[in-house]
Amino acid sequence: MKIELYIAQLLYRYQCVTVPGFGAFLTEIQSAQLLENSHSFFPPKKVISFNTHIKNNDGLLANHIAQAEKTSYDYAVSAIEYEVLNWKKTLQENRSLSIKNIGVLSLNAENNIYFTPNEQTNYLAQSFGLTSFVSPAVKREVELAKTEIVFEKSTAVIEEEKPIFNFIPETRERSPYLKYAAVFVIGLAIAGSVGYPMYQNQIASETILVETAVQKQVQHKIQEATFFIKTPIPAVTLSLKSEKEVEAKMPYHIMAGAFRSEANAQKRYNQLIAKGFKARVLGINKNGLYPVLYGSYSTFAEAEKEKDSITETDNPEAWILIQSL
Repeated sequence: MKIELYIAQLLYRYQCVTVPGFGAFLTEIQSAQLLENSHSFFPPKKVISFNTHIKNNDGLLANHIAQAEKTSYDYAVSAIEYEVLNWKKTLQENRSLSIKNIGVLSLNAENNIYFTPNEQTNYLAQSFGLTSFVSPAVKREVELAKTEIVFEKSTAVIEEEKPIFNFIPETRERSPYLKYAAVFVIGLAIAGSVGYPMYQNQIASETILVETAVQKQVQHKIQEATFFIKTPIPAVTLSLKSEKEVEAKMPYHIMAGAFRSEANAQKRYNQLIAKGFKARVLGINKNGLYPVLYGSYSTFAEAEKEKDSITETDNPEAWILIQSL
């Protein structure tokens, strides 16, 4: 399975995509750029970097692969581990590893991984369809005033051409009707300024009368009202959730192993119970195996903390299964 396709899909949606046991690809948004020397414009983009110190399995990549391939989380984890082994082998043999549409990983003299991102792919969804382009410099022309040179007796005089305008005054006859129209408009303005406040006062007085009548009716209804309870309040009953409902909200499980023999699975279960774990044996899965769990937890943080303790004291190969059983 080529997991680089699924890594690229997650880089569009998340800032950190961890490859368990190998490292993490981090993204940082870079704003649009303008290079004045070359008159080049570049849209906003995500700049990809690589961190070899982030290796813990956060479940993001494995869950995405399991959903895309319609397979189990266990199979996705196994596929990632197999691909990581191939990547490490290629790095040791060729000193470099090319990951399609993401970048190139190389080993330097100190065997440290050096990452060169792929500049052709922009993982910022908001910049979809935007590409870089070069715009030529804008040329601006300066218009010079036209001049005329007149020579008089070996003396040069420069005079600017000036437009000559002949203004002809226009006479208009005033209509006598304009005076009457102006008087009419002034009269309307005076009538409006006087009549509008009177109209407002009338509306206010009518509003007060209506509010007084409504208030009287409300007081009358309140005085006549009687209160009684038609039906008693039903008794409050509390129902305790069953164990299955509680377990359904504990989707984080620490895997102790998967056995083809039910007897071996039961033997491992008895060992874990003896050590104080809340172990469980699940039914046979589609691969014909009997999974055995150290325990189940309601949050990923609790499961991660317990897994770290288990890998140090009991089983270095323990891992977290995220699934509603």
